[in-house]
Amino acid sequence: MKTWKRILALLGAVGLFVLYAGTLVFALIDSPLSSSLLKISVAATILLPVILYACILFSRLIDRRDDDASDSDS
Repeated sequence: MKTWKRILALLGAVGLFVLYAGTLVFALIDSPLSSSLLKISVAATILLPVILYACILFSRLIDRRDDDASDSDS
């Protein structure tokens, strides 16, 4: 369980870095498509941490259920 949390955290950090860099690039270039890509990038920059936080809460809930189930079996 701990390993996939670390992998998810690393992927989230890399994803946020890519989104921040993309947001900067889309803000600086001047093309018709860059405006739409900038909006998408800003939205994803907000949504990705929210989704990662939800995954953390869900994993805590699963861990708690596993602990409760193992306690009641004893």
